[in-house]
Amino acid sequence: MSLPKRIVLVGPMGAGKSTIGRMLARELGYRFLDSDRIIEERCGANIPWIFDVEGEDGFRQRESAMLAELAEQPQTVLATGGGAVMRAENHPVLRKDALIVYLRTSLEQQVERTRRDRNRPLLQNDDPEGVLRHLFELRDPIYTRLADIVMYTDRKSPRLVVRQLINRINPKTARHKRQIRKEGRNHA
Repeated sequence: MSLPKRIVLVGPMGAGKSTIGRMLARELGYRFLDSDRIIEERCGANIPWIFDVEGEDGFRQRESAMLAELAEQPQTVLATGGGAVMRAENHPVLRKDALIVYLRTSLEQQVERTRRDRNRPLLQNDDPEGVLRHLFELRDPIYTRLADIVMYTDRKSPRLVVRQLINRINPKTARHKRQIRKEGRNHA
């Protein structure tokens, strides 16, 4: 099995899409793209501001346009926003020449990883845990249906998740990388 043209990471806030995506891209020699960060760069504004001014629907329109553009980029690992899967028109775009990986994490881990992050407009309320629970109930079936691989990230270091992903994406590449590391240690 050869490496896919693109790897798309989906999952909830706090699943580790950006951190794991960046590390995975480096390991595979791919380029890392984060759709939310690119939207912010192009708009010159952060996501909470876009939500305030354009509303969630305005942001989702920008997100759909960005995903369509990024779907044309080869040899990339793409971290998507948690809600990117909510628009059915994004599904074929996400799947285009791609392997979709659902980074699944528990509600407890999401709460822990997002509790101090002020750049998540959907969580800026009195019950962020309730919001995360509701979003999980809505989105988990969609993430699962879209995914080629479901990878659990709870209580795992990003490095371990990346190693496990590489083993699942292309075991031959993983064996080759282990052999190179082993040979390097033997010559040190």
